[in-house]
Amino acid sequence: MDENPTTEELKPAEAAASDRALGKVSLLRHKLSQKAKAEPRFRFYALYDRIYRRDVLWAAWKKVQANGGEGGVDGESIEAIEKTAGGGEQLVEILHQELRSKTYKPKAARRVYIDKPDGRKRPLGIPTVRDRVVQTACLLILEPIFEADFEECSYGFRPDRNAHQALEEIRNLIRAGYQAVYDADLKGYFDSIPHERLRACIRMRVVDRSVLRLIDMWLKAPVVERAKGDGGGGEEIVVRGRKGTPQGGVISPLLSNLYLHWFDTVFHRPAGPAHWANAKLVRYADDFVVLARYQGGKLSGWIESKLEDWMGLEINREKTRRINLRQQGEKLNFLGYTFRYDRDLKGRPKKYLNVTISAKALKRERQKLREMISKERCFVPLPKLVEELNGHLRGWANYFSYGYPRRGFRKINAYARERLTQHVRRRSQRPFRPPEGVSYYEHFNRMGLVYL
Repeated sequence: MDENPTTEELKPAEAAASDRALGKVSLLRHKLSQKAKAEPRFRFYALYDRIYRRDVLWAAWKKVQANGGEGGVDGESIEAIEKTAGGGEQLVEILHQELRSKTYKPKAARRVYIDKPDGRKRPLGIPTVRDRVVQTACLLILEPIFEADFEECSYGFRPDRNAHQALEEIRNLIRAGYQAVYDADLKGYFDSIPHERLRACIRMRVVDRSVLRLIDMWLKAPVVERAKGDGGGGEEIVVRGRKGTPQGGVISPLLSNLYLHWFDTVFHRPAGPAHWANAKLVRYADDFVVLARYQGGKLSGWIESKLEDWMGLEINREKTRRINLRQQGEKLNFLGYTFRYDRDLKGRPKKYLNVTISAKALKRERQKLREMISKERCFVPLPKLVEELNGHLRGWANYFSYGYPRRGFRKINAYARERLTQHVRRRSQRPFRPPEGVSYYEHFNRMGLVYL
């Protein structure tokens, strides 16, 4: 037998070792969760050594690897790490030693901007791959602890919870008569969380100083962006945040959920509106609604006082609304959906609760399709373009499959085909023509363009 087995021969053993490591991490998370649930007032004081365990770091690396994404300020991508000698195993060993010796220090995050629905830009800070691995390892250990405390009303960025569940809860509450709604909008929530108050929230459960120091380093990590000059270049600008969680970082959703968890908590306490107003709270990350049978000044005043005076956040008064769905023409927009009462489609003397894709969501999708099917992309081969559109449309339709999406789907189907028809006609001086006797719609269907 060859004493130097090939890479192919090693793969099954490596896979088995990886499975064992992931299984051990899963068991550790289960034990942390059980401890947190059994003792709600227990504070964890020895967690740091769990974070730098090799199996935890390996599980974290596999998650980062699966999620993909770009590199950070160091320019090191996931693909580059995979190609180096030792690959992910070597990275895990380096991070293990740095964390164990407490010499690990995060690098600056790379600033990027993504489009918001209102046309503005949302700033994100993309950490380096190595920092994403450490943040993921920290998340693997802390998440089951805080999950044990989170309220049932919270649905965003949590295991086994999603937006459709939040929408279903709202739908059921409206049908049950909770049709007076306080639709809140927090101004720049992720960028405005006070660090000192957030640290206090963490210390309610975690008092391991090394873990707190690790989180503090991420909160204080600078963000680097390049100012645009005449030639498209410019000098780098370093921004250090005094407030907020590191948007774009793996740990950010957990920290932001943790801070608003305390609003959920006081809302449901005996002195909160869940009792004296019989109000219901449904929250998805920083988007939330409060539903009741009646919305008075006392209820809205309590919400605004807790958020602004007690938590140090700011409510966007221009976008925050009080809605009465009993009134003609009133509607609630939440997570890309619209809730409103419409006339019965069969002419019966009653109304039904229509849950459909919101006008803003349809507008955003048309804008996305314009970008995908544009003059600048005329060089993309048509089969490749159809393949890209299919992947995007299936993902979009999967999210907007809740409720009654048929009308919205028809509009997007028609718009995608109209744009694609215009696109192929202008691809060259000799306009594209489908085979004789075949319409553009039929030609796109034959090419496999998805029909929602």
